Amino acid sequence: MNKLTEGPILRALIKLSIPLILTNILQTAYNLTDTFWVGRLGSEAVAAVSLAFPIVFIIVSLGAGMAIAGSILVAKRYGAKDAGAVAHISTQTFFSVLSISLILALLGYLIAPLLVGMMKVEPAVYDDAVAYLKITFLGLPPLFTYLTFQSLMRSIGNVKLPFYIVLSTVLLNLALDPLFIFGWKDVVPAAGVKGAAIATVGTQILSAVIGLFILFRGKQGIKIRLSDYHPDFSLIKELFKLGFPVSVEQVSRALGIFMMVLLVTHFGTMVLASYGIGSRILSFIIIPAFGLGMATSTLVGQNIGAKQYDRVKKTLQLSLKIAFGTLTFIGLLLFIFAEEVAMFFIPGDTATIKESAIFIKSLSVSFGFLGILIVLMGAFRGAGKTKISMILALFSVWLLRFPLAYYLGYHTGLKQFGIWISYPITNILTAIAGLILLIKHHWFEGVE
Repeated sequence: MNKLTEGPILRALIKLSIPLILTNILQTAYNLTDTFWVGRLGSEAVAAVSLAFPIVFIIVSLGAGMAIAGSILVAKRYGAKDAGAVAHISTQTFFSVLSISLILALLGYLIAPLLVGMMKVEPAVYDDAVAYLKITFLGLPPLFTYLTFQSLMRSIGNVKLPFYIVLSTVLLNLALDPLFIFGWKDVVPAAGVKGAAIATVGTQILSAVIGLFILFRGKQGIKIRLSDYHPDFSLIKELFKLGFPVSVEQVSRALGIFMMVLLVTHFGTMVLASYGIGSRILSFIIIPAFGLGMATSTLVGQNIGAKQYDRVKKTLQLSLKIAFGTLTFIGLLLFIFAEEVAMFFIPGDTATIKESAIFIKSLSVSFGFLGILIVLMGAFRGAGKTKISMILALFSVWLLRFPLAYYLGYHTGLKQFGIWISYPITNILTAIAGLILLIKHHWFEGVE
């Protein structure tokens, strides 16, 4: 059924990681496309889209855990070459996620005005933000459908197909955004900010249709049948048990980012701009680590299912070495050229460039440890130990980074530098904690 439980491990990691990294880059570009075209409407329009994004991210995080849980179980059964179980779990996962997405779509649509109102935005932003948010919420079912398809394909090692689909929809969204935002003659009316949401949801629907066609056709490793579906409540319970910690992990990270922004805002516009530059660099740098982490998760899951525990151990050792070595090298380059990188984002502003460079250097010294942490969390998820990943995320964000940043930034003379150094301290300590948990529990040695 697959070749991930045999052959060279390095080759398997590379074949999985590269399409996953490229897919993550494309998805980042997907999110930036709306901002790019909406920016032509003015700052209020950009503010409306920017306001909606974190809200949608948190809502999506609540439901994405179930899709990831399904992929964990499928990877194990695929590794065990149990085609019947793969089909059954995939079918139950699909309908469970679809049900959740419908509930979240209806709820989100109804409370969108309340959510935007809680942010206390200016009247010029409020209407556009609510409209954008409502349309985006209506697009949750196709979005979740595609996320499920993508997770299931990744669990069996088929990562190229989702990449090609995302590439096609990103290019399509790039063309549809200006069409619906600005209109075209008398054929397509200009919809402004709503047009960006319509274009995005339209491409999500297309992705979902393609994904469903592939899953129902069953020629790519997984086949689901509508006629065979009957709720398997014991399996659904297991999906919730695995998926809930994943959702908590992702939501906690999203809320943590929001809280860090609140801390930085206290120090003024220049420091906030420096934080924004450093954060953008960080979000781009960790894309390769996340790709390697997802590849590790797939390999770990399949080889545990195949009872190839020695191969699991070798996979993890190799992934950790690659992550630490690669990100340490990138961190060294960024440390050396920190000011030049900052200058690319905000040329001419000497004060912001210098402060951004300090933040970038602070981040870069712990990139290798951050790579270790991301790979470890991917491995824990692949092994079905989602609670450990959740604990590491909560420990990192709420017990270390936020309290440390608050204390050093507000109660010492370090000010914003205290917030900057909270990042490397947190990354190093959390990576060490993850390694201790790994060594202590021996979860990969004969444990299902």
